[in-house]
Amino acid sequence: MNIPQIDLPRIVIIGCGFAGLKFCKKINGNKYQIVLIDQHNYHTFQPLLYQVASSGLEPDSIVYPIRKIFKGKKNFFFRLAKTEKIDAEKKKIITSIGEISYDKLIIATGASSNFFGMKDIEKFAMPMKDVIEALNLRSLIIQNFEEALNTSDLTERERLMNFVIVGAGPTGIEVAGSLAELKEHVLPNDYPDLDIRRMQINIIESDERVLASMSEESSEKAEKYLKKRGVYVWLNNRVLSYDGAVAKTDEKSFESRTLIWAAGIKGHFPEGISKELVVRGNRIWVDGENKINGMEDVYAVGDVAFMKSDKYPEGNAMLASVAEQQGSQLAKNFNRLAKGEAMKPFFYNDKGTMATIGRNHAVVDLPHFKISGIIGWYIWMFVHLMLLVDFRNRMVVFMNWAWSYFNYDKGTRVIIRRFSKEKL
Repeated sequence: MNIPQIDLPRIVIIGCGFAGLKFCKKINGNKYQIVLIDQHNYHTFQPLLYQVASSGLEPDSIVYPIRKIFKGKKNFFFRLAKTEKIDAEKKKIITSIGEISYDKLIIATGASSNFFGMKDIEKFAMPMKDVIEALNLRSLIIQNFEEALNTSDLTERERLMNFVIVGAGPTGIEVAGSLAELKEHVLPNDYPDLDIRRMQINIIESDERVLASMSEESSEKAEKYLKKRGVYVWLNNRVLSYDGAVAKTDEKSFESRTLIWAAGIKGHFPEGISKELVVRGNRIWVDGENKINGMEDVYAVGDVAFMKSDKYPEGNAMLASVAEQQGSQLAKNFNRLAKGEAMKPFFYNDKGTMATIGRNHAVVDLPHFKISGIIGWYIWMFVHLMLLVDFRNRMVVFMNWAWSYFNYDKGTRVIIRRFSKEKL
């Protein structure tokens, strides 16, 4: 890998998601050599992936080159590679471009979609965990309407114009809200030959309410906003199977060529972690300082880490805010160690959660009060703009949002490359 050997302890970080990014920003480059490994050369702002999928933003609005983020950081090295295995006994990792030793290892590999063992859904559903998947979904949505114009089969036309979203968490309702905006403001102009009123957007949720992780007040308002926008909400309902054309649930079947999977995630990490250390959700069990139990000098942060506490007996939620705080805290702890000070345990500071249902509608749960409607929407936009890595990204996203708001348009409805699902 051509990483020089110097007289500083080497920290290897696997993954540049929210946790890995924050760790690398906060760690002292004068006290450690920092080696970041990721299979992509960019950081992705995942909360806005759904806007790429629904033609609201281009990918370069929500990604940023890793090398540019850390330009000028002392003793920092980035290598584009896939980590294949961790050898904790020899204190090294095996990657697609070779091996590298470490003094301390940070696993920040995040999460992937969890299909709960349903192979048919994994094969035909559309997940949305990275930029490539978001672009695939965008292409499929536009292709569906192009194909709907050309088919004389009414059943097939219905399938192409119907969308099923599994999971009514923030991602699910945000995707539904975006599709509803397309249906109301954009698609009727793009496809005057089609009766867009026949387009259906369905959310299927196994829980008794949408946004189950948020307050009941926000949940009720979110469901109200969704229904106002013409979204059908099916609660206490589980998807049992999907063959690329028909989704079967506990209660009924849905004819659809597009099933969007937003129903769950699971930890994702390389080989080399003992099965005894992996708990529910495929997460690695860590102590209060993010150290993996039973492993020397190996830590896990973010979605992949399971940290149990009195306040969170089921572990911290798999949220970007948790990942950022864990990455920051662990870096500060290593900086303390370099000064001869003791590490401090991690405690999550819950600053609130939020979700948007589209134009002028969002719900925000803050520690002491709840906000919804247009004020909540402004708060949602401001927070997400400020969390983007770079000023340029913020300006590009803001200008896109402003254009869409005043012109009732989304300007990126292009098929860069066709996407096709394998047929049974």
